[in-house]
Amino acid sequence: MENEKSIIYFITSNNHKFNEVSKIFQNENIKYNLKQLDIETIEIQANTIKDVALFKLNSVKEVIKDSFFVEDAGFFVDYPLNGFPGIYSSYVFKTIGNEGILKLIDDFENSKAHFSALIALYFKPTNKIFIFEGEVKGSVSDKIRGDYGFGFDPIFIPHGSSNKTFGELSIEEKNNISHRGNALKQLIILLKESHNS
Repeated sequence: MENEKSIIYFITSNNHKFNEVSKIFQNENIKYNLKQLDIETIEIQANTIKDVALFKLNSVKEVIKDSFFVEDAGFFVDYPLNGFPGIYSSYVFKTIGNEGILKLIDDFENSKAHFSALIALYFKPTNKIFIFEGEVKGSVSDKIRGDYGFGFDPIFIPHGSSNKTFGELSIEEKNNISHRGNALKQLIILLKESHNS
C-alpha cells in the first residue's frame, strides 16, 4: 500500500527533470514515494558540478525531515569549445541558448560533447550523503532538432542513438542512455538494498 512507503524528495524547480526522474521511479519496484519539492537552495559558482550539488544539498539539509536528493548537470562541448559551457550550462542556456552555442562551433563533423549529471542524496536512515554520477558522450548537431527534452537536448547527439538528438528521443528512450538516467539507476540500487538489508 502506498501509505507504507517512505517519502523521498527530489529538490528541483525544473519540472522536466522531475518528469524524467519520476518515469524511472515508476518503472522500479521500490518502497519509496517520489515527491517534488521546490524550495530555495543556495546555488554557488564552483569548479565542479559535485561542489555545486553538495553545497545545494547542505543548504537545505536541516529543514527537510525525509530523505532527499538534488541533482546538478552540465553540457560540455569538449571539441571545439574546450568543455564550455560545462558548469555554467544553466546560465549559458538562459543567455545565449542553443542558437548561441551553435554559432560558436565551426567544426560539427569532428565535434565531441558530453552531458554529466551528479545526484547527491541525503539518506535519513543513516544520516549519510551519497554521490552518484552519470555521463553520456556524443557530438553536437549542426541544427536544433526535436521537440522533446529541455535545455541543450535538441543539439546533443548521444552515441548509439542512430544520429538522433536527445530532443528527438522520448523520455523513455532518453532515460535508457542519459547521464541523469545512469546516475539515477545507481541511486535506485541503493534504495532497494536499504530495504532488503
